[in-house]
Amino acid sequence: MAIRSQPDGPAEKRIEVAQMRTIIVVPCYNEANRLDPEAFERVLRTSDGVNFLFVDDGSTDQTARILESLIDRSSGLAMLHSLPNNKGKAEAVRSGVLEAFRFKPDYIGMWDADLAAPLSEIAGFVEILDKMPRILIVTGARVKMMGRVIKRSATRHYMGRLAASLISLALGRPYYDTQCGAKVFRATDLTQQLFAEPFMASWIFDVELLARLDALSRVHPDCNPSECVYELPLLEWRHKGGSKIRPSAYLFSLLDLWSIIRKYF
Repeated sequence: MAIRSQPDGPAEKRIEVAQMRTIIVVPCYNEANRLDPEAFERVLRTSDGVNFLFVDDGSTDQTARILESLIDRSSGLAMLHSLPNNKGKAEAVRSGVLEAFRFKPDYIGMWDADLAAPLSEIAGFVEILDKMPRILIVTGARVKMMGRVIKRSATRHYMGRLAASLISLALGRPYYDTQCGAKVFRATDLTQQLFAEPFMASWIFDVELLARLDALSRVHPDCNPSECVYELPLLEWRHKGGSKIRPSAYLFSLLDLWSIIRKYF
């Protein structure tokens, strides 16, 4: 039987909180053909203090079965948080992050299930948070330059750069890549507030998250995005087939961006 995310459950199902220094939330919706259980198991065997909380977002394929099997083999280092029906990635991530806060870890991250950013990158995110106490959020940046392996189609690259430029202008911050699916947060009361309410944006909730941080900084100067957000260039990122993002998503993203500007700025 898979271990559910119940920190106060029976002893045989309870996960030792002391082990949970970093919890990575992995949203999953119909990912049966893209999940790589062995990659997650390898990290659980070799990385001290890294745990996974998988969110099954109402999948209709074999995703739940694969996740339950993975968790059964994880020796209590992975959990499953199931949503009764499909809520979308934004709510799946939000629900998973709030569930992760219940275990009182030092850090909470979110990572795309397709592992476009390999799990080996997690160590770099944690290192930044360990060494720089003022940083609240470390977000991956897909910067194509010498010595790094960033694989994506030309169309996605240029559309992404256009979107990133618009987002940077809208937020008034020099963000390079807000949409990378690899992020790790310091688990504080301030960062928990960022996830307290459902996201209005369905396509670019990452941008809304940063907009919320900006709004929060007006009350709490310690969370000024210019000082507490760190963009970490990834060593590797490879676009994986089977993405659920369609070209129409860029249009919806523009509508989301306009709504974010109106609400937070």
